[in-house]
Amino acid sequence: MVDDVVRALGYATLGSRLKRIGEKLQAQTQELCALVSGTDLPTPHNPVLAALDRYGALSIGEIAAALGQSQPGVTRMINRMKADGLVSSQPSEQDRRITTIVLTKEGCAFAARMKETLWPEVMLAVEDACSGLDGSLLDQLDQLEDALDARALAGRRAPPPLPDWETILKRTKEKK
Repeated sequence: MVDDVVRALGYATLGSRLKRIGEKLQAQTQELCALVSGTDLPTPHNPVLAALDRYGALSIGEIAAALGQSQPGVTRMINRMKADGLVSSQPSEQDRRITTIVLTKEGCAFAARMKETLWPEVMLAVEDACSGLDGSLLDQLDQLEDALDARALAGRRAPPPLPDWETILKRTKEKK
């Protein structure tokens, strides 16, 4: 059997390791999304929905800054979300040269549904996978990958009733 080179090289391949873990989390979140909410909205679109739900109308640049992502990537997500009827664009009231993105009526309803179902499920499942992590960063990454391999997020669903989304966010903020 071949050793896991990314894991074996430690800090030298930390970027690749984080990317791998991120991709695993996104894939498992997508599975959970289909199970919980019956939608095929790509997982990376959820933070866009959350940003627009939290802050209201935002420009592409503001969304990119809020997510720490590139404008071209955000533009592609916004275009998909427009096609799905979740967002629309309109000229900024302050500067007509800037286009702002807003949730449509359907987008608002979808975000509300995600706050009641998927987002709490994901938060609690990832929290469960991360519980008990100990040691150095590399040790914790080993433990997290092992936990996700042993039991995917869909297998970590919290029993109903789910806590309110805002309560979960507040609790998470307090733990920091």
